[in-house]
This record gives sequence, C-alpha cells and structure tokens, in this order.
Amino acid sequence: MARTALFGGSFNPIHFGHLLLADEVRERLALDRVIFMPLGVPAHKPAGALAPAADRYAMVGLAIADHPAFEVSDLEMRRTGPSYTVDTLEALGVPPSELFLILGSETFLDLLSWHEPRRIAALCRIVVVPRTGSTFDPASAAARKVMREIGADAIVPVDDERAVPECSVLIVHATSLPLSASEIRARAARGRSLAFRMPSAAAVYLREHRLYGWPA
Repeated sequence: MARTALFGGSFNPIHFGHLLLADEVRERLALDRVIFMPLGVPAHKPAGALAPAADRYAMVGLAIADHPAFEVSDLEMRRTGPSYTVDTLEALGVPPSELFLILGSETFLDLLSWHEPRRIAALCRIVVVPRTGSTFDPASAAARKVMREIGADAIVPVDDERAVPECSVLIVHATSLPLSASEIRARAARGRSLAFRMPSAAAVYLREHRLYGWPA
C-alpha cells in the first residue's frame, strides 16, 4: 500500500506556499503520494466566499501537473451537503499506519470542533505543520487537551526522513512562504500580477475565467 498523505483545503486559489509545504512534507515522511483534496461544501467556512469548486479543482490540477507524486481528487466536491474529513479518510481505504493527514498548527488546535475528531485520529496519523514564526507549543495545555480528547499517544517532531516515529501525531517544520490566498484574491480583483505567487498555468486559468473579480 502506498504511503499517502491527504492535504485538504479550499485552495482558493492554490499557490506556491501550498505546493512547497506539500513537497517538503512528502520528502520528510518518504511519502509515495500526496492527494490534494479541494473542499466542496466546507463545514468550517462560508461556501459563498469560495470560487466554484470546479474552478478550484481545475487550478489545483494545473498547478500539480508536473509533480509525479501529487494527485488531485474530486471526492469531496462530489458530495452533497457539508464535507467531513472523517468520511474522506474512510473512503480512501488506506491503512491508518500508511495514511497521513496534513494540518496547520492552528487547525490542529481547533480539531475538537471537527466532526468525529477521535475517529479522524484512529483512521490516520496526523501531521502538524507549524507556520514559520508561530508560537505552537506541543506541550501547551491546548495541545495536550486535543491529544487527550482524540486519544493520541504522543506528538513527536520528525527531524530526519530516514526515521519517522511510529506515533499518532507528528510535527514537521516546513518552509512557510509569505503568501496567502486572500492576498492573491485581492490582487486578482485589481488585475495585478500573480507571477511568482502561483503556477503560471493556474494563473492563466484564473484570468481566463475572471475568478475573484478579475477585470474584463
């Protein structure tokens, strides 16, 4: 069974920050594939703030086309109603020891608000990626509470891709570029350059489909 990571998000739009993070996690954990999973109807943010799911899916596909270990899935987009990560993990059918869920540190601390967080932890190994410059402390009361409630045994940093610890929650420090999807949307609305912020093929799609208010 291929060692697999699930990287979910709105990708509204996808940018180089997402891609670099995914590739560094892939290397560190010796992953065979990373599945990018654009949200359909998200459970945690207003759907009205998103570009159409089909457009976000298309941009992800264009952005990752040249990476042999990256895939994009429309599994969550094909669901009706809110999409829950626990359902996606179950649908992938990958053994928990070989399935990883990539989360930002802020998202990890908010995990108890998700649907069936304890079941999520049972279906995969969670990879926490702290934002560069963040104050994420795995020994903090907030982190310990999440670990206790999801039934996780340990939270351990991965310092060497040749020795991935066999534990429930891993910490991987990946490069965090000073990019945000909200900044790219704001630039698009003003018709400003998107160069060096997102892959050119995805940027061309964004402009051609007048996404995020791109001027006619």
